[in-house]
Amino acid sequence: MVKYGLDHRIKYARLIRRKASSERAAGADGEGCRYFVQLALEGVPYHKPKHTVGSDTIGADLGPSTIALVTREGEASLEMLGEELAPEEEQIHRLQRKMNRQRRAANPEHYDEQGRIKKAGKNRLQWKNSRGYERTRRRKAEKERKLAAQRKSLHGRKVHEIVSQGNTVILEKISYKAWQKQYGRSVGLRAPGMFIELLKRTVASTGGTLIEVQTHQTKLSQFCHGCGRTVKKPLSQRWHVCECGVGPIQRDMYSAFLAAHLDAENDLPSCARYVVPWEGAETRLRAAQERLFQRANEGQILPRSMGIARARARQPQSLSEPTQEPIFLLRRGRLEAWNERSEPPVL
Repeated sequence: MVKYGLDHRIKYARLIRRKASSERAAGADGEGCRYFVQLALEGVPYHKPKHTVGSDTIGADLGPSTIALVTREGEASLEMLGEELAPEEEQIHRLQRKMNRQRRAANPEHYDEQGRIKKAGKNRLQWKNSRGYERTRRRKAEKERKLAAQRKSLHGRKVHEIVSQGNTVILEKISYKAWQKQYGRSVGLRAPGMFIELLKRTVASTGGTLIEVQTHQTKLSQFCHGCGRTVKKPLSQRWHVCECGVGPIQRDMYSAFLAAHLDAENDLPSCARYVVPWEGAETRLRAAQERLFQRANEGQILPRSMGIARARARQPQSLSEPTQEPIFLLRRGRLEAWNERSEPPVL
């Protein structure tokens, strides 16, 4: 892959400066920075032979932390975005609290008697950062950098899995800025916006098509192909159940199924469009639901947006048998304990 890139003409190069974990990190200078040279080359990106390209059409329904995929002919799935993502929330939270303590110790004049930051009005407060504060901030930034790199790697792997199934992806256009206002910049650490950008770039590089239909026109999460009605549903209702007999089907997978059979950006769903595809898709959607129920019964914690609660089997705290009520333990005028018996007494 490196040889393939270097065989093309270099258009320009740029120097990148990144903060290291400390001044003593490998390759870091006295200020704790590393330097890299990035080359921009002509031509198309290199495609590894293991990354195949499918020919099916895929409908997708993307949420803040989940993604539902339904193909026209293949299997359906509902998964978490970056399910293997392992954020070190406790460690990052401890470093953040340590930074607050170090900043408070170095700037006691900026806090009032109750420990609140004083209001400076039009003038900004001048903060002094100690060496310990800078070291802690670099450690925190390094953990966040590793988390972002892992998230990007998982998103790239999922994108290649989607492209291997089909090169035409259809999904509703979503306002990620609204999600960021509600869930934060990374939208609950899952970064669906970055996932869509990677998907767009990969689909375009393989000669495929990504179609984003208008949500306010299609309203796939509210449409029923059985009766053709569009009913506004609350966000808490995660299952599609209609009086016409369609359902119960998980709402995200049902929306992905409806999206898979649209043909253009301004295309609208209709009852006649889904009569034949639904005969084969219903079985595939229910099979995907059964897999989710099986995971929940095994004790895996699934997002609440899937609408499937985790099974909490009550396990006995000890292997000894439970203590029965005294009325059942009366024998020869006295009470007998039953905690350590392997078999019940003969009454």
